[in-house]
Amino acid sequence: MNRRESHEYDQDQEPEEQEQDAEPLRLVDQLLALAPDRDPARPLLYRLRRQLMEREISFQEARRALVEMEAALEKVTAPANRVGIFLGMPSEGIATVFVGSAEYYANIDPRVDVSQLKIGCRVLVNEAYAVVGNLGHSPSGPVAKVGDLLPEGRLRIAQAHGTQEVVVERAAELADADLQIGDEVRMDPAYKVALEVLQSAESKEYFIEDVPPTPWESIGGQQEAIEAIRDTIELPTLHPQLFERFEYSTPKGFLLYGPPGCGKTLIGKATAYNLVQHMREVEGLELEEYFMHIKGPEILNMWLGETERMVREVFAQARQKRKEGYLPFVFIDEAESILGTRRSMRSHNISNTVVPMFCTEMDGIESLHDVVLILASNRHDLIDPAVLRPGRIDRKIKVARPNYEAAGDILGIYLKPELPLDPAEVEQHGGEAAAREALIQEGLDELFSKGEEARFLEVSLRSGRQEVLYRGDLISGAIVASVVSRAKEMAIKRAIAEGDPEGGIRGEDLRQATRAEYRENEVFPPSDSVEDWLKLLDYEPENVVRVIPVRPQPEKAPEKRVGQVI
Repeated sequence: MNRRESHEYDQDQEPEEQEQDAEPLRLVDQLLALAPDRDPARPLLYRLRRQLMEREISFQEARRALVEMEAALEKVTAPANRVGIFLGMPSEGIATVFVGSAEYYANIDPRVDVSQLKIGCRVLVNEAYAVVGNLGHSPSGPVAKVGDLLPEGRLRIAQAHGTQEVVVERAAELADADLQIGDEVRMDPAYKVALEVLQSAESKEYFIEDVPPTPWESIGGQQEAIEAIRDTIELPTLHPQLFERFEYSTPKGFLLYGPPGCGKTLIGKATAYNLVQHMREVEGLELEEYFMHIKGPEILNMWLGETERMVREVFAQARQKRKEGYLPFVFIDEAESILGTRRSMRSHNISNTVVPMFCTEMDGIESLHDVVLILASNRHDLIDPAVLRPGRIDRKIKVARPNYEAAGDILGIYLKPELPLDPAEVEQHGGEAAAREALIQEGLDELFSKGEEARFLEVSLRSGRQEVLYRGDLISGAIVASVVSRAKEMAIKRAIAEGDPEGGIRGEDLRQATRAEYRENEVFPPSDSVEDWLKLLDYEPENVVRVIPVRPQPEKAPEKRVGQVI
């Protein structure tokens, strides 16, 4: 050790210890000062001084290690601080904390910055249950949904799977947050305080869609249904004084019923688009449509009360969007699955309360300028009458199967002028416009053929009469669209096989596509179950006794000759 290190080491010691430790060294230094330079004892004195210094250093290092060990032992044997949730400060220097499963009225250490203590943050609590530290908000925790908004900022949390609900407080960051029923919040692990609002995707449960531009002209074959809807939603806007004079209240919702594939969903989207466009142009309102496409079976839940909660959330979200400047459209597809008659829905001894909840929410809607409700069903006879009564669903509009002229309109929409036609067809008919009209006519002739190969269904009625249904009797807009799509596919394959990139659609393509569409029966029940077929037919259910699909007979194989020697 040099003199500088020895000096620093001496400064670390207490004055009395330094005097006691330095006494032998001082005596040796005095002897060295008194001894002559050539005294033979000087080397021995230097050796003695070095040994004394080494022993003193070893002793001090051992003492320092002992002190550190005692401090470490005291730290590991001290009781652990508990972590609690800060719930508030009822008075100065006093905190209400939740530790374990109980609340405590605890003192706050003066060294803790009280201004940083926020409701919901984690705090350190010592063995005396005094707040001695602030750990801030927990970055993790369970996620729950807001079931109801209570006075004084409290929230009722809707637990999943039918477990008990709890009432919680808001964290300081959520004191002024505009929470809505159905919002997802992150809770503290003890389920005492809501800490954070989670921005979940809006289409997570209700499949909210952006409505594409869908003018009325893009829908073919449903002029009666379209006119009924337009008269309901547009006339009150065009002539408000006249409607006010007659004290006419606009209806709250529509029921679109009819066979599947005939355009109920498309009409619902067109209603949303055209009503908003009309209100922008006529009333000068800055509105945007908000289309909530809800499929009935997707909000059914096996847990008691969950379906009712989802119905309440749908309407709450629609009303919230109305406040934000949107015009919400609630389109419920397959409405009979959740709004069926209460007698038919009482299965497994579970009392159905979905219909009463839906009716209660419906009664809170004032008019079409609040929320537009559209129900769609192909079995409207199964919907509870309480839903369909006047004052709730005021307009029942049938979306029927297209007839011959309507099917021609639909074919004209899908066979656009931009589609390539076969050059031979164009040359034969003297132009693309004439060729396109001829293709539409060929497709109609095949769709509405009355030949033996077009027989599709035999229906036995209770009166004893039997009726035969052909392809055209079960046509829909979806079938027409599929036929055109198949014809396009045939034209593409032929162009690839023949190496003719200029090829196009032929009339024969439409004929073959029609036969293939009905031969596969993709949209029809595979059995002769009357219940399944009644969803597609326009007959009254009580009048039908039996339904027999007409299936094509396989070709007979040639008979083998017995006894012929080859």
